[in-house]
Amino acid sequence: MQSGSKRRAYATSALVIVTFALILFALVEALVIAPREQTMGDIQRLFYFHMPSAWIALGPAFTVVFGLSIAYLATGKMVYDRWAGASAEIGVIFTTITLMTGPIWAKPIWGVYWTWEPRLTTTLVLWFIYVGYLLLRSIAGEGPRRARLSAVYGIVGWIDVPIVFLSIWLWRTVHPRLLTGHGFDMDSRMVTALMISLAAFTLLYVTLLVLRAGTLDIAAEVTALQARLRRLDRRGGGR
Repeated sequence: MQSGSKRRAYATSALVIVTFALILFALVEALVIAPREQTMGDIQRLFYFHMPSAWIALGPAFTVVFGLSIAYLATGKMVYDRWAGASAEIGVIFTTITLMTGPIWAKPIWGVYWTWEPRLTTTLVLWFIYVGYLLLRSIAGEGPRRARLSAVYGIVGWIDVPIVFLSIWLWRTVHPRLLTGHGFDMDSRMVTALMISLAAFTLLYVTLLVLRAGTLDIAAEVTALQARLRRLDRRGGGR
């Protein structure tokens, strides 16, 4: 058991170190190596943080909540519920970053911080959905009942994810499209910086998920141990 715990600790430490190094590399690429955008200027560099944050929310974070919610309903294993909760917390953080960096970028380009265009509106709705998910988990108490309610909510709430993703194709929007029929519509050095940032943010998500889910697993073990001790105390008192 101890050797297994040590191996997990070493693996987690290595993951944190690699993540930190890759984030530093992504910062250098985004802020130094990538060229200055001719029309938008340096404010465009927010793109290398805005886009990966949106990717984490629409890609791994809330999709993992969706998949683990199904897994919980199919198996009843609480570990799936805990990891889904951890992923939702991280997803809300990255969605918040998306909603904060977007307006900062939009103001000098569009002239306003916010416009109720489809991509922005559906992303804000997504944020409210998963804040609601976390509120549900906070007030529903511990145990299978909360896990079932959260799982159903996590599955239904995910419906907005593809809507956000497809919004720039389904409706008229001022939100830019990265991909054209000829690939990425930007300098190759910008594409490189974007890919590195996407990799760095994805690894950051994995690291945060492992760390947060690990704390939730430990908390669950402590709670179970406390419940077992209380049962033993009641038995002892009854004698």
